[in-house]
Amino acid sequence: MDFFSLIFPPELGVAVGGGLLATSFVASFITVALGIGGGGLLLAVMATFLPPVALIPVHGVVQLGSNVFRAILLRGYVVWKPVLAFGIGSFLGVALGGLVAVELPPGLVLIGVGAFVIFSVLARPPSWLGRHGWLTGAISSFLTMFFGATGTFVATFTKSLELERHAHVATHAALMTLQHGLKIVVFGILGFAFGPWIFFLVAMIATGFLGTVAGRHVLVRMTDTGFKRALDVVLVLISLRLIWQGFGSLTQ
Repeated sequence: MDFFSLIFPPELGVAVGGGLLATSFVASFITVALGIGGGGLLLAVMATFLPPVALIPVHGVVQLGSNVFRAILLRGYVVWKPVLAFGIGSFLGVALGGLVAVELPPGLVLIGVGAFVIFSVLARPPSWLGRHGWLTGAISSFLTMFFGATGTFVATFTKSLELERHAHVATHAALMTLQHGLKIVVFGILGFAFGPWIFFLVAMIATGFLGTVAGRHVLVRMTDTGFKRALDVVLVLISLRLIWQGFGSLTQ
């Protein structure tokens, strides 16, 4: 067994695995520099190549690592008071979502992920979510069991705290760390085997950490709205492909 066979599962191969490592770097860079968007990009790209049954659990572990490092790097800016209420809601959300998630056909997973990412780009969660931390935690954590990237929902709550930019990114990272951590525990209880993916996950988290470090250096300067629009276009195009792929899977 060579080095690349050890890191990349047979479902991926070297070329696809290497591309996903690069995507992890870019996604973490975008999230730190722009405050949001990297998780959706990573999810959309991963959904193109990973088996649907592995998509949400594997994406969750990568996002956990990315958010942990982001929270550590910006730990002095984290506002901890809202985390408790959000955590209580998150526990309820992942527990309920775990009862349903395992029953979804793979095609519906792809369609749901694609539609949810498009919704996150084109729409905005209702403003009342930002006023209730436990409710935001419950709804977003329920959805993350099916669709993975619920950072936009959580960002609505974080935005309502009216924090300065560094504190917003740091607190959002702490909230997402909690949510993804609970999600991984539930998928483990449900029987998902993380073992075959462990080396790939470590590599994805490592490249994500490098992206976080790089993104931190441009956190203040990165305000290019044109870049955000370009990112939105890419997300929508990838998501439309996922929806097409999902319908194709259901009609076979």
